Amino acid sequence: MTTSAPPPHGQLSHDRFCEEIVAQTGLLTEQLAGADLTATVPTCPDWSVRELAEHIGSAHRWAEAMVRTRAAGELSEDDVPDRAPADDGPATLGTWLDDGARRLADTLRAAGPDTPCWSWAWQHDSGFWARRMAHETVIHRADAALAAKAGYDVVPEIAADAIDEWLRIVRYVQDIDARDSAQELKAGGRTLHLHATDTAPELGAEWLIELRDEGVVWRRDHAKADVALRGPLTAVLLAFYRREPLDGGRVEVLGDRALLDFWLARASFG
Repeated sequence: MTTSAPPPHGQLSHDRFCEEIVAQTGLLTEQLAGADLTATVPTCPDWSVRELAEHIGSAHRWAEAMVRTRAAGELSEDDVPDRAPADDGPATLGTWLDDGARRLADTLRAAGPDTPCWSWAWQHDSGFWARRMAHETVIHRADAALAAKAGYDVVPEIAADAIDEWLRIVRYVQDIDARDSAQELKAGGRTLHLHATDTAPELGAEWLIELRDEGVVWRRDHAKADVALRGPLTAVLLAFYRREPLDGGRVEVLGDRALLDFWLARASFG
């Protein structure tokens, strides 16, 4: 099945992204309840679990301020004074996280998807922040789950849109930063295929990614490629975000494994 390129704010509604910000934060808070907040996060080794949680809560508050004030430029941390509580307990930290997520979702709903405000990316509106903060929370919840050795899953439509957004970020970095390693992904038409094996066909959870000389392009499609990454959609998402190893037993690589490794080493957030 082939579908057209996703719309600018993703294939899900603005309100759905707002819902996911709250829901994903709630799941993260549940994970924190029994976690060692001092443990190192394996996929973000510079952070402890507590620091990961603080990053998420601070990002929510920063984005909320950006949208609420209709910021014309990037706000500094000093413009968002609501810091994480000093209390080391997970319950207090969880309350702070949930409160920030609800405030962000309320502000985004009030703004709608098209309110102009600053962003670092290709879109400068509230819809960008709704999508970005939803997926920021989805992926960092995975980081927390991996640190806690806990189970992790994402509903298919959210996981699929997170892959779409990641591809858009990679192309954006290629377009704006000549020094970034993502430039090396301009690779003369080599192709990658992502294939979720556990989703309904109508979701279209397959991607053909072309590494063209002008930059990465992609579409939702079932098509042969130089290398394919196959498995359950959550596992494909985590492997593609470099959160799960390719040899961990949950995904399968068919074809040119070196090309997939090449992509994973260079796909960048900028």
